[in-house]
Amino acid sequence: MWKQKCEAEWSLPGAPMPDIVDWKSVYEARPLDRNLLKNPSPHGLSKHTPPPEPDLPDMPDRGPPRFQPDGDFTDWTTSIERLPYDTSGIPEGVVICQMPDKSWFTMEQMVDLKAEGLWDELLDEYQPEIFIEDWYEESQLDQHIYELHVKLLGADKSTVILEHSVQPTEDLGEYSHIWKEVSHKFSGYGPGVRYVHFQHRLKNSFLNGFHQTKFTGSSVCVKAVKSS
Repeated sequence: MWKQKCEAEWSLPGAPMPDIVDWKSVYEARPLDRNLLKNPSPHGLSKHTPPPEPDLPDMPDRGPPRFQPDGDFTDWTTSIERLPYDTSGIPEGVVICQMPDKSWFTMEQMVDLKAEGLWDELLDEYQPEIFIEDWYEESQLDQHIYELHVKLLGADKSTVILEHSVQPTEDLGEYSHIWKEVSHKFSGYGPGVRYVHFQHRLKNSFLNGFHQTKFTGSSVCVKAVKSS
């Protein structure tokens, strides 16, 4: 009965569906056509609403530099990399009283595809498409404010079967403050994929206050029907 329910729910043409699989667990987990990342929008923002304009403090923050962004980052593994001062555009002999303290804030999650309800034969033979999506704020803090690195990994969590990276360059010629979409489709990746490692980095800056690059709508989604 549960296998028939799965077949009716997802209609996987040609996909192997052996009787040995616990179809009740698969049906209850509903691993297809849903976001497998947890807490995809830690700032509480939606891609359907423009990002909020940055707050301008009444008084400059003269305290020590801050590097931890606002937000609830439960379910994410996070780290901060403080960057050296960029003096490349400063003429020799010019004295600068204050420069922005910039940093990368890295967030990552490991998605266990089998724990989410997918089965070996589906991943190895049918190889359903895996869609990645992310939205980051055009914060105007730097030419490089965002990076995405996604890896399809084997059962040992270290063997890289396929990977995709994005490191866009921003146009600072005119002011724009929108959500920018990043997306990718993994297909035909071969047998052995058991994990998806999702990592993105966003650049923040401290100068008379903390200024961050926010994100929303991060997604790892395994599709039931292959696109044409």
